[in-house]
Amino acid sequence: MPKAPVLPLICVEEGGLAAANLSATHAAWAQANGFSGQRGRLLALPGQGGAVDAFLFGTGEADTRPALVTGLAGAALASGAYRLEGALADPDLAALGFRLGAYRFDRYRQGKPAPTLADPGPAEVTHLVEAATLARDLINTPANDLGPDAFEAAIRAFAKSRKMDIKVTAGDALLKANFPMIHVVGRASPEAPRLVDLTWGKAGDPKVTLVGKGVTFDTGGLDIKSASGMLIMKKDMGGAANVLGLAHAIVSAKLRVRLRVLIPIVENAIAGASFRPGDVLKSRKGLTVEIGNTDAEGRLILADALALADEEKPELLLDMATLTGAARVALGPDLPPLYSTDDTLARALMASGTTSDDPLWHMPLWSPYDSMMSSKIADVNNAATGGFAGSVTAALFLRRFVANAGAWVHLDIYGWAPEARPGRSQGGTDQGIRAVYGVLKQRYS
Repeated sequence: MPKAPVLPLICVEEGGLAAANLSATHAAWAQANGFSGQRGRLLALPGQGGAVDAFLFGTGEADTRPALVTGLAGAALASGAYRLEGALADPDLAALGFRLGAYRFDRYRQGKPAPTLADPGPAEVTHLVEAATLARDLINTPANDLGPDAFEAAIRAFAKSRKMDIKVTAGDALLKANFPMIHVVGRASPEAPRLVDLTWGKAGDPKVTLVGKGVTFDTGGLDIKSASGMLIMKKDMGGAANVLGLAHAIVSAKLRVRLRVLIPIVENAIAGASFRPGDVLKSRKGLTVEIGNTDAEGRLILADALALADEEKPELLLDMATLTGAARVALGPDLPPLYSTDDTLARALMASGTTSDDPLWHMPLWSPYDSMMSSKIADVNNAATGGFAGSVTAALFLRRFVANAGAWVHLDIYGWAPEARPGRSQGGTDQGIRAVYGVLKQRYS
């Protein structure tokens, strides 16, 4: 059987059809079909015998064009191989956008193969596509197939394939190792809570530590969520999934860092062993925490992991977590809040996110709001009173557990795309990977 041809995908700006160098026949066909380069529009160009010679793809107007606009083509085209041509401001971003848009999650149903590029771009594009795919696949996998045991197994396979060292502390061993809050949050589940600790790189290189929230399913605990509020709670390990994607990009690029990845894994289940509102927990750092809401569990497990990370004084400590609904109310699903103890670093991350179409928005660590988490019987409450500034107070809670790191960054991501957009399909999604990788690449290449 002859090999299927590689079809040109000719990118055309709005009003730029004349610059596409089409044959007279194809130009007349485009005009007859009203094609002018409208963003996202695809038009097949006819060949002999009913075949398709190429596709036109509209990228829209330059001043409103998403950086990954070619993702719309990757999402819409049928299986086959394509070659990007035409108006490409940045060929690497065009390849990245197309490949991210071509993502499919077909674990539970038979789908047709995704479209591919004959020229997939440089290795870095491939690494970033693989990072996003890893994060998306993990988030999209339901909790019955990705509970704590299965998630650990997936991380072990991840570590083995990248020659990373791994250590896992699970069950009652968490108490002996002084991770009391990870243990308490996950003890009601039939699958034990655990902390996964990965390391890679030379010991003498700058220390970069990543922490990811790994709640494989969140019922809310005894402060139970509504049925609708639980529908996509398989995504509550989205912070961990994105941290693993970022780690993949770092390792693949061989950045000169001593990388550590800490992932506390729990299921926030409801059973006789569930922790209760009003309980007072002791943390690894020694601070006591009154439980104002069992549905604010992510910050508890992150606190123990951050305290461990902080003990070795990394140059950069960064966590990602699907932490608060307040972040979505303030900034929506596509724009994660960024908190940092280093304003210069925060500005660099925002700039990197803008360039790579992976946006972040710098939010304040407004210390006066610390009082919203005061407790009359413990050092701090895990839930703020009054309902104001929920994302800020969550970040302030976490800041209490970081004292020695050179810089700390917290990304309150959503990890889910309610609607598809260029380069990002509906469902579990990557957020923050490209923005952070761009800064780390500048610092540690």
